[in-house]
Amino acid sequence: MASAVTTQHIASNMALLSYDHDPGSTSAVITSPDGGTTKRVVPLALYEWFGVAAMTSVSASSSGITKVEIVGCTDSTGANPTVVVDSGTVAADAVGDFVFVECQASQVKEVGDAAGITLTHVAARLTCSNSGDEAVVTYLRFRPKFPQKDLTTNVIS
Repeated sequence: MASAVTTQHIASNMALLSYDHDPGSTSAVITSPDGGTTKRVVPLALYEWFGVAAMTSVSASSSGITKVEIVGCTDSTGANPTVVVDSGTVAADAVGDFVFVECQASQVKEVGDAAGITLTHVAARLTCSNSGDEAVVTYLRFRPKFPQKDLTTNVIS
């Protein structure tokens, strides 16, 4: 019998969001379902850590993800993307291959301070070797300043 207890331990201490990434390009593109028009950018102010898992979901001609970066941005539109963490060159060329990178909020602040800008939001920026490549990108924000129920919730659209 299933438990009637609805206590949250993970979902109240982590905000997890997964996105479809269809870059339509071989240049670096912030996570987007439509080639960079709609950018998936999240605020970081209330969390200590940020992580990104990017998995190749469509590999055109044995290609795939070649780089994953965490960028800090000055607002929710993805303005002034500034590299905080860089995976270096990778070859996630088969469906199911994935890359994980992470950073601390203090690193984002440090990079912004050095650039003379205030980085309030973060995003993943992926480079793929073929414009037909696609990925599933998961953002993980950990250690909230104010843990509460449903930081991670179901998203059904």
